[in-house]
Amino acid sequence: MGKPFFVALMLAVAAPEMSFADSPRGLWKTEPDDKGQIGIVSVAPCGKALCGTITKAYDKQSKPVSTPNVGKRILFDMVETKPGFYEGRVLIPKFNRTLEGKMLVQGAKMKLSGCVKAVCGKQTWTRTN
Repeated sequence: MGKPFFVALMLAVAAPEMSFADSPRGLWKTEPDDKGQIGIVSVAPCGKALCGTITKAYDKQSKPVSTPNVGKRILFDMVETKPGFYEGRVLIPKFNRTLEGKMLVQGAKMKLSGCVKAVCGKQTWTRTN
């Protein structure tokens, strides 16, 4: 058992962590909304795709707030179309509208974008614990 075996073993152990690093699975902190509130979104498998649900919300002072958006699914049917890039649907709670959306995962950042006709929006979420 020489050095090549040791290197192969270390790569095998590290591989699952490396692939998780750019995975959207987990908890994400949104950008503040018009009221300055942020949401925590849990991204997890739903069938063969990924979905995201708001699990908590906080005000500008980082105090928990009660909002009807907690418990609401806002990412639907997100499917990886190329490494780190996902396409599906996104709910905009403020307008109660679902639109075609995209996600690009880059380490601890996830860039989301979507459009309804000529109106487009985007946000960058941060991975959280």
